[in-house]
Amino acid sequence: MLARSGAQDSMHPHVELSAVGYRHDEAAERSPGRLVVRTIRVADPGDLIARLPVPNALAWVRRGDGLVGWGTAAKITLPAGQDRFLSGEKWLREVFDAADVTDDVAEPGTGPVAFGSFTFDPASDGSVLVVPSMVIGRKEGGAWLTTISRADDGGDAGDGEAEPPPVPTGVRWSDGSLTAPEWERAVAKAVAAISEGSLRKVVLALELNATAAADIDGRVLLSRLAGRYPECYTFACDGLLGATPELLIRRTGASLHSVVLAGTMPRGGSPEADRALGAALLASSKDRDEHSYAVEDVRAALQPLCADLRIDEQPSLLRLPNLQHLATQVYGELTGGDDVSHSALALAAALHPTAAICGTPADKAMDLIRELEGIDRGRYSGPVGWVDARGNGEWGIALRCGLVSGRNARLFAGCGIVAESNPPAEVAEAQTKFWPMRYALEG
Repeated sequence: MLARSGAQDSMHPHVELSAVGYRHDEAAERSPGRLVVRTIRVADPGDLIARLPVPNALAWVRRGDGLVGWGTAAKITLPAGQDRFLSGEKWLREVFDAADVTDDVAEPGTGPVAFGSFTFDPASDGSVLVVPSMVIGRKEGGAWLTTISRADDGGDAGDGEAEPPPVPTGVRWSDGSLTAPEWERAVAKAVAAISEGSLRKVVLALELNATAAADIDGRVLLSRLAGRYPECYTFACDGLLGATPELLIRRTGASLHSVVLAGTMPRGGSPEADRALGAALLASSKDRDEHSYAVEDVRAALQPLCADLRIDEQPSLLRLPNLQHLATQVYGELTGGDDVSHSALALAAALHPTAAICGTPADKAMDLIRELEGIDRGRYSGPVGWVDARGNGEWGIALRCGLVSGRNARLFAGCGIVAESNPPAEVAEAQTKFWPMRYALEG
């Protein structure tokens, strides 16, 4: 049970966190009409993911804070094209501007909010934006509840206690379009192409398929990921879920923050081994070159938009339970202040695709990815996150993730390939990057 906080508790009934407001109405995908939005402060709900009443939920959670949502007040699925971000932004602006909003909290993530997930390749269909009918937000102990409905609705769809989510059982694994040896040969071809001088870096992805005995409940996977990887952003949007370590962009008012990750090493089995591996990563010319390409991509995208842009001179180490990465922090102040035209979604569009998940030069890397990977990545390695009506939001890169549909899950892992890359070592790194989602499925 989630109670409204503050002195006026007695004036407002408790809100049951069950299936209240949950609908999947296909009419909302075509034309949501005018939305009625109400945000109120509530008592700390605790574990946000544990509050989700339905399997196919929405989430963006780190260290217990963030947003979760469910139901569909409005939704759009976008066709392929370079303009998919612009089309989504235009649709969302129309929806938000027409909304009747009462927001008692007025902080980032309150009022109308959309969760989104975009395709990596502009040639791929399936980018999606969802305005949920219920959102719970939590930040530093403060919390809020947002309800979003269409003005022509006759009320919510009823309530009832959610059943505990069943854990996946009988998980069976199979190769994707390429086996590990075939993908190793693709990596070798990429190294050869780089050695010819046509490009400096390319990121290749490998897929792994899982099939469970029954339909997979995303809430179990989210809970396991959030518990094991609290420093990552645990996310879910329209069946794509995972725990990404990479913050593509955060916008709060006029302030921006991005974290560039590229260059990877496993964790050591002891503190001494861990420190030695971290030192080797920091000293690796191969990994530092890979990292510098990604940093320069972010600099080039954000510099024209910022009155002030501050980028760490040297990378540091970001340590996760199974891997450590080179990380560079980026901070900026928008030239136009908090102008909504530079929304978090628009900034994510300006940054995508970075060298961290595509390569450099991006056009040549994209061509080689299409030639060698043998898959359509869909929304893997595309931007995923949320944006509110004031343009605030957080978008990550959809990494360490899988696309869940019924009993099936399609998992992805990728590695940055440069001239010094060793194909067998890249295969081993990719297999390590599958671990978070394998753990989420098998516990």
